Amino acid sequence: MVNFGFVIDNRKCIGCHACTVACKSEHDVPIGVNRTHVKYIEKGEYPDVTREFSVHRCNHCEDSPCTTICPTTALFTREDGIVDFDDDRCIGCKSCMQACPYDALYIDPNKGTAAKCNYCAHRIEHSYEPACVIVCPVEAIVSGDLDDENSSISNYVREHDVTVRKPESGAKPNVYYVETSEDMLDPHATERSGEYLWTDQAAGVGHFAKYADSRLGAANTNSMIVQLALEKKARAANPRDRAVIRDVMERLDEQAQRPKRSYDQPAKGVLWGWEVSAYIVTKAVAAGTYLMAMLAMFAGLLEMTDELWWELVIGCTAFLGLTGLLLVKDLDRPERFLYVMLRPNWDSWLVKGAYILGAFGGVLALSGAVLFFDLDRAYLEYLAIAGMPLALLTGIYTAWLFGQAKGRAWSKDRFLAPKMFVEMAILGGASLILLTSEAFLDWMGAGLLIFLVCHHAHRVVLEPQLETLH
Repeated sequence: MVNFGFVIDNRKCIGCHACTVACKSEHDVPIGVNRTHVKYIEKGEYPDVTREFSVHRCNHCEDSPCTTICPTTALFTREDGIVDFDDDRCIGCKSCMQACPYDALYIDPNKGTAAKCNYCAHRIEHSYEPACVIVCPVEAIVSGDLDDENSSISNYVREHDVTVRKPESGAKPNVYYVETSEDMLDPHATERSGEYLWTDQAAGVGHFAKYADSRLGAANTNSMIVQLALEKKARAANPRDRAVIRDVMERLDEQAQRPKRSYDQPAKGVLWGWEVSAYIVTKAVAAGTYLMAMLAMFAGLLEMTDELWWELVIGCTAFLGLTGLLLVKDLDRPERFLYVMLRPNWDSWLVKGAYILGAFGGVLALSGAVLFFDLDRAYLEYLAIAGMPLALLTGIYTAWLFGQAKGRAWSKDRFLAPKMFVEMAILGGASLILLTSEAFLDWMGAGLLIFLVCHHAHRVVLEPQLETLH
């Protein structure tokens, strides 16, 4: 078997960006996004300072989470180990970007589809090396077959002390680093210090390209300017203010001792925004209301009149339909939303979830048909036997989808499914109160519960995406 990979020799890398430029030229990569990039970190305090460079790109993992979560097999692993992509199948759902522990994917702002380093597969097929390897002036990038014991890359791995990024992810990356510091490999060892040189366009690239004009002034203030302003202010300040300014400057000095990230690729921002948190709520309302009503009916706690059945079926169908609209709206290629059903990757919970939503919608449609044609109401109870487990799955399947997002903290939360069940039960119970009660206090309490759950759902979606991945 062939298993292509890279070795990055940090002893040799001079941070020239020739690999980045060659990659952009070879693949016509748009401005603002990169398939390969060079990260800089600096350590020490003048005059004892050091700078380290490291090339980052797709790791062509043996157990790649991006190919697992992709709903349309737009990302796939070739027989030679290269993780490649087909942008004709991509729907722009951004799930691969959430799954990648290395932040190696981006949305092409011209196509609205995902892209990344594909090992220059078109060159490999004609026995050429990747463009970045050819152009590197110091031969810091080594490519080849890791399974070939006689290849130069295998010798490198065998003869040197090599490390990989985030081995704890379980992705089994095929990019190895020679003499790379932990500060470089660990994204939490250094903080982002705002915009970087040549990355003014970072405020609007990829998925967020459409917002670029309104975010051109988003750069953070340079810390050097802050320090100069503080020093000037200190000279004219009263003794009390001088003490405050001195404390701030001491904090700046303390931060100067830490490793500093002086150059990196633009952050991709929040990829799943209000549409995703809203869809979690709307499907929880639809599924939770139906589930709680059916449980109460079978327990003898709720009498389901024809009027209540109509309100339940119409309300749940409306919220389930709104869920579908939100899902489609969040896609960067919404016209391809049917690819999830027509070109499914059954390993992805996006696909399983789509079929669960469809099946639950079918139960609601059949229930509506029973009511419309005035059929025996016993059919509604038979449908409820199938509808209850489907409602449960509708409410919580997103927990397993988030579990496939290996790049985010969601995948480490073992209790995410139970939490989503509790949210669904609360939203369902509150919605059922709104349907069955006319008391003002009941409506106020139900409304408050719905508001609190909506706020919590938004935080659950948003906060893990604020963590830097590289």
